[in-house]
Amino acid sequence: MDHAAKVSEEPKAEIAYAEHPVGHQVCPQNSRAFKSMFRVSVFVLALINCEQRFSDMRYAENGSVLMLTDRFGLTLTTSLPDARDAYVKGIDHILAATFGASVAFSAAVAADPGFALGHVGLARARMYDGDMPGAQKAIASARSFASGLTEREESHLAVFDLLLQGRVSEARGAVQEHTANHPRDVLVAQICTNIFGLIGMSGEPGRESTQLAYTTKLFDALGADWWIMSVHGQALCEVGRLDEAMSMMDRSLALNNANANASHFKAHTLYEQGSGEAGRAYLADWISDYDTRSLLHGHLSWHRALWALEQEDEAELWAIYDGAIAPTVSYSLPINVLTDAAALLYRSEIAGLKVPPERWRDLSEYASQFFPNPGMSFADIHSALAHAMAGDGERLAVLTETQSGFAADLVRPVAQAWRAIARQDWTAALQHLTPVMADHARLGGSRAQRDLLELTYLNLLLRSGHAPEAHRTAIARRPIFSQSAPIAGFA
Repeated sequence: MDHAAKVSEEPKAEIAYAEHPVGHQVCPQNSRAFKSMFRVSVFVLALINCEQRFSDMRYAENGSVLMLTDRFGLTLTTSLPDARDAYVKGIDHILAATFGASVAFSAAVAADPGFALGHVGLARARMYDGDMPGAQKAIASARSFASGLTEREESHLAVFDLLLQGRVSEARGAVQEHTANHPRDVLVAQICTNIFGLIGMSGEPGRESTQLAYTTKLFDALGADWWIMSVHGQALCEVGRLDEAMSMMDRSLALNNANANASHFKAHTLYEQGSGEAGRAYLADWISDYDTRSLLHGHLSWHRALWALEQEDEAELWAIYDGAIAPTVSYSLPINVLTDAAALLYRSEIAGLKVPPERWRDLSEYASQFFPNPGMSFADIHSALAHAMAGDGERLAVLTETQSGFAADLVRPVAQAWRAIARQDWTAALQHLTPVMADHARLGGSRAQRDLLELTYLNLLLRSGHAPEAHRTAIARRPIFSQSAPIAGFA
């Protein structure tokens, strides 16, 4: 249905009002006065109903509608407000990591089947749903409606086309070129933000500084927007600028307290500040209103469980794990399910808790199902951990020899360290892990996530009889653990 058809239909909803019995009494229906009043009232009511919806449309010199804009002022090749409104809602669901993006984008393309960017948005949403066939179908639909797009929209589509073809390096270059020209195109911009974005998972030395430089440019373009403040704050946090990061998170949450990215990165900042009690209380309150099907529910639960571990609340730790983190219950993406579960189980073990073997076996099976082949280095080190602790030497052996992935040179020694740990050969494990500690940021993940390696390294020093070195290492590498680390025997 085109825009003109919608306008012509609007007055029909108001005819019943003009024909109300009171109207008949004031002015007989067949009179010239009634007919005149009817025409005027319908026209006025139509204007009232349509004024807000069409206020941000663009018009040609002849008065015909060209296109609508999104909330960042970017033109969209659709003339249907319902399609635009649903599209904007979908974008905000993705930016806030809230549940409902696929529903919103589906509504956008149902309202306007030829809305190419609506199909692109649906493809992105289905990627987050873990529905890659659905994402491929949606991007194919977008390509079929590509004629008549603006230059920005063509470039927007091309970026996601590359991404869904698995051409990651080219996609990253395309994102950076696109955002240089269109920094307010947030659905493209967000591909290179965050822990698991194309910069974060690049395997490059200095990636954290690179990501901060990238979000700084976006922040300069977007200003006081709740989304960019949250991802810029995350980048600040990862380079240790904690006060600035916390300020960004608080400003973002003040504008949109439902923004799970801001809540998440506030938790990271509290973690880096060593504010475990405050962080645990904050997340317990915030997450109560967060849909369990949402992208970050499982990972935010991981943060809560880590704080329960640090504060020696074993009952809450396992309640959170079994209710929100375990592979059988989590709605998170597989990379989060695997990495969160593996890290929590092993950090619990080195803290002195008993982890039932079946938990490791279940996780090893999950890893082999969703990451059967090496290549995603951050996932690979966690798969190796699960396989080692489950006693699956055959699957582990593949990762100890892998040549695949953006940081395969680091995956191999980490996997070999896990194998030695499973055998309780602490000296050999220490020899394998030590070289990795020089730049494990290349593996991906946040500082909090890579504390799996930091704490493992400290534990290996302790078990190898090097307690003074373990304490010096904590002071030098992770001061938040210098006084107290969640490791049995570290005092």
